[in-house]
Amino acid sequence: MMNSSGVAVLGRGLTVVRGGRTVLRGIDFTVHSGRITGLLGPSGCGKSTLMRAVVGTQARTTGTLEVLGRPAGHPALRSRIGYVTQAPSVYDDLTVRQNLDYFAAVLLPGRAARDARREAVARAVADVDLTSHADALAGRLSGGQRSRVSLAVALLGAPELLVLDEPTVGLDPVLRRDLWDLFHRLAADRGTTILVSSHVMDEAERCHRLILLREGAILAEDTPGDLRARTRSATVEEGFLRLVDAADGKAGERAGAHAEEKAEKSAGESAGESAEENAR
Repeated sequence: MMNSSGVAVLGRGLTVVRGGRTVLRGIDFTVHSGRITGLLGPSGCGKSTLMRAVVGTQARTTGTLEVLGRPAGHPALRSRIGYVTQAPSVYDDLTVRQNLDYFAAVLLPGRAARDARREAVARAVADVDLTSHADALAGRLSGGQRSRVSLAVALLGAPELLVLDEPTVGLDPVLRRDLWDLFHRLAADRGTTILVSSHVMDEAERCHRLILLREGAILAEDTPGDLRARTRSATVEEGFLRLVDAADGKAGERAGAHAEEKAEKSAGESAGESAEENAR
């Protein structure tokens, strides 16, 4: 279901301070409805913190953050958002189907929803291409298969917004391709809004829009094509590095100007003291 405004997530001045460290620095960003937005940047730049803020599990946030027309963390959003963390959230001693049956019972409780639960589980298993492994114990699956079970859990309620924290880490190229094909089908066929993080820059080309993060600040928010054109780069990775260099250069100029101003002030104070001594 697409938000009437065309915006699924809107952040303004979003700041997160954790343990005395500012993780997100007053950022402004937009996630458009029915599109795949890639959240990219090196490890430790604040991607996971931003995603936790969007799904409403990040404490001590300031600024404005609206998700599907409501404040982030609003109880009414719980059934409308699917969230997949980096660590697979499955029970090893249950089969794939049993895992999904359990979470479906939490999401759609009661006897009246029994048929709806069965349909949701079958659809989610098929979505992630695990039908042939539906009766296998989760603990015996490969890492990539376990990640797909977690994704299937997130898809049970047909969420309007799917938040995926580095879902392709550790997967082989074929599995990565298959997952991205699924993301595009969800966006195109069901209108699902997808916010997906990665530190692998070649995945940026698969997104409709990008948010590039570095040290808790946004370097750019653009389409892959416009980002390449604006930075005169052949790839998004090259464009990202050019933006980093430009940001570092500006920071260096500011630091240099500050040091020069401080030196001039110190020299002026010294000259004033010398003149005062001579006058005595």
